[in-house]
Amino acid sequence: MKVLVTAKRVVDYNVNIRVLSDNTGVDLNNVKMSVNPFDEIAIEEGVRLREAGKADEVVVISIGVSACQEQIRTALALGADRGIHVETDVDVQPLAIAKMMHAIVEKEEPGLIILGKQAIDGDNSQTGQMLAALAGLSQATFASEIELGEDTATVTREIDGGLEKITVKLPAVVTTDLRLNEPRYASLPNIMKAKKKPIDTYTPEDLGVDPTPRVTTLKVEPPAERQAGIIVETVDELVDKLRNEAKVIS
Repeated sequence: MKVLVTAKRVVDYNVNIRVLSDNTGVDLNNVKMSVNPFDEIAIEEGVRLREAGKADEVVVISIGVSACQEQIRTALALGADRGIHVETDVDVQPLAIAKMMHAIVEKEEPGLIILGKQAIDGDNSQTGQMLAALAGLSQATFASEIELGEDTATVTREIDGGLEKITVKLPAVVTTDLRLNEPRYASLPNIMKAKKKPIDTYTPEDLGVDPTPRVTTLKVEPPAERQAGIIVETVDELVDKLRNEAKVIS
């Protein structure tokens, strides 16, 4: 069975985001970029399935600018077998990404598609669901455990009320939650091997997809700065401030 996983290029989660002076977006100059953390979990799960003998090949896909090949190489160093890069300079949005992935799914015919449940830049949590709808596949979102059977996958899902276990027919789309696994670190030998692994390159036009954004960002603003706290001397002073200044008690 072939497993298709994703590796979106995002600003590293340790970086303090800076907004451009004209409020049109985020300043990406000289900023460290990484694989989306939820996609790292997807890559790790695909590699574990192959190591367990439940998958034959792990293929990683990234959609975006030419620099996305850096994230594909990272995924290959983590154990993926080959990469697919859909190159575009357009700021692609979830629906366009799902359409491109649908075209790749039709070409590759994977038995399982694993995506991060969301990207830490847009936080949309839409692509996996859209892909499942476009491809007519079963879906299991927010997975914290995956067990593969002959032609089914039993997935434990993180939901508001706790955990839910469902069984879906393969091929299926699964999106990862944080507790699914802990991604490994790439070893130096694997980093060197990754340089020789193949990456196929397409454009949106090759896949018959128009990547033009459908949503326009009007303005980007940083969150309001948090005011400094104060130290009170007594409980009575605390209660007074909560009642008369914060208005949280009456």
